[in-house]
Amino acid sequence: MTQIATPPGPVTLAAFNSTFESVKNWGRWGPEDDRGTLNFLTPEKVVAAAALVRSGRTVSMAIPINKMAGPDNASPAVHHMSLMHDIPISESGLSFGMCYLAMASHGDCHTHVDALNHVGYRGQLYNGKPTSLLTSRGSEWGNITAYATGIVGRGVMLDAARYRKVPWLEPGDAVTRDELEAIEASQGLRLGEGDILVFRTGHHARRLALGPWSNEYPPSGGGKAGLHMDTVPWMHERRIAAFLPDGDGETVPSNVEGMPYPIHALQITAMGMCVSDSLQLEELAQACEQEGRWEFMVVGLPLRLPGATGTPWNPIAIF
Repeated sequence: MTQIATPPGPVTLAAFNSTFESVKNWGRWGPEDDRGTLNFLTPEKVVAAAALVRSGRTVSMAIPINKMAGPDNASPAVHHMSLMHDIPISESGLSFGMCYLAMASHGDCHTHVDALNHVGYRGQLYNGKPTSLLTSRGSEWGNITAYATGIVGRGVMLDAARYRKVPWLEPGDAVTRDELEAIEASQGLRLGEGDILVFRTGHHARRLALGPWSNEYPPSGGGKAGLHMDTVPWMHERRIAAFLPDGDGETVPSNVEGMPYPIHALQITAMGMCVSDSLQLEELAQACEQEGRWEFMVVGLPLRLPGATGTPWNPIAIF
């Protein structure tokens, strides 16, 4: 097993709360805003991103929908054929094949995008809305339909595994702000306002090579690599519009004492950041190497599902 290069440094809950307050975007775009950092993704940013399309190469960043239960997939997708071609619908010989799909909107094996009603902290959602807004019927405010017009902009992949010259980062490893800036410099680019940060640890490569494992806390699970908490103020300063990681961006075990998933709370609840989880970035990493660049246009289309806390999706990188 590869030795962890950057063990997660302990952060107190008091320090977490201070950071939470310092990166809050509550009220920045009005009291009813439920788009959060996507407000940085203006029409002008979309037009500029379109100029990055040169070769026309397209790459999916989604894991194939997983229909098999496993240690990291407690709720596999349910998919079955509902009509086959052995039943013609008329004497003409016309037939249809049809199928049915049911799946969770979240999870370690479902590529998905989170809504702003997904994560609460101390009884509040983004923009100070009460968590009680979310009921068994969903919520009108902060649901995934706020992203219905799509997430389209300049994507920049920061490849931590490539930077460290390893196939993947080991579970529990943390990537700090200093390292993100070093990766930027090594790849000759810089993230700025309205950009989409695509972050690779090699999580999916490890799963393909070694098999699935529980991403939960030891001893029941093996954990996962992700960000150190000190990267979140950096994203706030840079005005990043969206975050698309393999894994879910969280270091497990957490960097913060007594706080299991601090990155999600800081990004979604405090900043109102558009966050996707569980991408597969291996094909994209190969494409970046072959194209000789780590910036591209991203087109991601969430399902228009009223009330929902998230949705599966298939974000595409276009070179």
